[in-house]
Parts: sequence; C-alpha cells; structure tokens
Amino acid sequence: MAAPERTLAKERSPFMKWLLNDKTQRVLIMVSFMAAPLILLALFTYVPFLKMIQFSLYNRDYLSMGRFVGLQNYIDVFQREDIFGTLLVSVYYMVGGEGIYKACMFFPYLICGIAVGFIFKFFYVQGGVLDSILMLFGMSQENIPLWLENEAINNPALVATSVWRYMGQNMVLFLGAMMSVNSDLYEAAALDGANKWQTFKHIILPSISTIVTLNLITSISGSLSAFEPPYVITNGRFGTGTYFVVMNRIAHENQKVGLACAMAVVLLAIIFVCTIIQKVLMRKLFPNGSDAEAYRAAKEDRARRKKIREIERMKKKGAR
Repeated sequence: MAAPERTLAKERSPFMKWLLNDKTQRVLIMVSFMAAPLILLALFTYVPFLKMIQFSLYNRDYLSMGRFVGLQNYIDVFQREDIFGTLLVSVYYMVGGEGIYKACMFFPYLICGIAVGFIFKFFYVQGGVLDSILMLFGMSQENIPLWLENEAINNPALVATSVWRYMGQNMVLFLGAMMSVNSDLYEAAALDGANKWQTFKHIILPSISTIVTLNLITSISGSLSAFEPPYVITNGRFGTGTYFVVMNRIAHENQKVGLACAMAVVLLAIIFVCTIIQKVLMRKLFPNGSDAEAYRAAKEDRARRKKIREIERMKKKGAR
C-alpha cells in the first residue's frame, strides 16, 4: 500500500498541494466566513449609496429615470430656504444634547423613537398632560401657550423629547468612562496639591476624551438627522421640520427623488466634515496623550525615587 500512496503524492499537481496546505486551508475558511457579511454589506450599503449618488444627478421620481441635471440638485439644496434653512432647526437638537441636560435614567433610551413621539404628542397637546399639570399649580388655560404651534417654543419643546430619551445613554457612557480612571491618578494629583477643577481638567477630562469625542460625533450626527420627534408630533409643521423631515417630504410626497438624494449626500458630507473637525480639535486639546499619563509617569518616578532612598537608608544602617 505504501507504493501506491507515494505514487499518488507524486501525481498531485502544485495547485492541489497548495490547496491542501494547512495555511491555505485556514485562509480559505476565514474567507468563507467573511464572504457572506461582506457581500451583504456591499449589496445593502455600498451599492445603494452609489445608486443614491447617481440618482442625485437626475430630476426623477421613483418610477422613471427622468433627465440628467448634473449638479443642479445640489445647488437647489443650498438655495432653497425650505431645505437648507432646516439645518438651523438642527441646532436646537445639537444644543439639547450637551452634558448639562444629563439625568440618571436609562430606561427612555430603550423605548422606540416612534413611541416616544406619541407619548410627547399627547403630553404637549392643548389641554393635555403638561397643561393639566400647570393648571394644578394655578395657571389658567388662557395663559398656557400652545406648545406645538408657537414657533418661539415648539422646537425647544421637541428637543426635550430627545433629551429625555438619550440622557440615560449619555449617563452610562460618561459614568463608565469616569469609573475606569485609575484611582492612583487621583492620589498622585492629591500629592501634587491639585484641587477639584485641576483634577477634572488634567485627569478626568483627558481620560474620557475618547468618550467625549464619540458623544460629540453621535450628538451632531443625530441632531442633523433628527426625524422621529418632529415627524410624529407635528409632522414638520409650524417651523419644526428638520432636514430629514423635509427630505422625506420631498422624496415621498413630491416624488423628487433626485433632489432628496442630493440632500442625503450633502448631509453625509456635513457629518463627515464635522467629524474631522472634532477629531482635529481633540488632538489639539490632547496632543501627546492625556495629562493623566503624565501623572502616572510622575507617580512611578516618585515610587522609584522612594525605593532608591530606602535602599540607601538600609545601606547606611548596614554600614553602622
């Protein structure tokens, strides 16, 4: 039997030898497992994205290809007040996501955004929950404003829904980051005579800079793409239409798919630019790592000097 096996081994082609090699087998297995998710990612992410860019160059609806208009849709995005002006509405949502509005509840983040919209729709409606609470404190119905129709207060009122929903998520992110800071750094800061503000500035803030950057990116991108609260509660009326609400209306109600695709590409570019600016700013603020690392190095240096002093003291005692 040994002779036929040797003959079979000699008859194997170089390709078969390469194919049956252990290293090749491992590579083939990895490629096989990666193929399915990569194909799905390409089909449902990159291909639609490229088609969206193509559609943005046409004046078309969902059924017909329409006619090629080049960059005219992008020009309309910046010239039409009902489109570009909605970015100003996003500023309300951007400001509402800052840390001063954080609270200690995570449960609202688990609620569907549509459900949150319906909850606050009945909360803000005239004669609803909020009005009833204010009347319990002595306010008359005539003095209570129309929360959803008064353009001076309706956008801050809608932003409150997003703040209520996402404050728990921000709380978990920041608390988790602060709890991960090495307690030895606080001891080193105390030995250096640092006060509370200096501890926060030089230890806590640099140590959680990654979370701060992540939260800024998600807050700004989420603000620019805010959709559920204004769509469900007011349907974008009374000056509450955000960029996404107007884009949805242009795409589905007006059937101007090309213009809507151009709006989506512009929004993606704005988010991309904001992300780059944030990363550059964070690197400017923390150029060579955090000051917490400097405290760690200083602490190690102090421990090393202390150990040297102890060794010298023991040598002196031995000499006596």
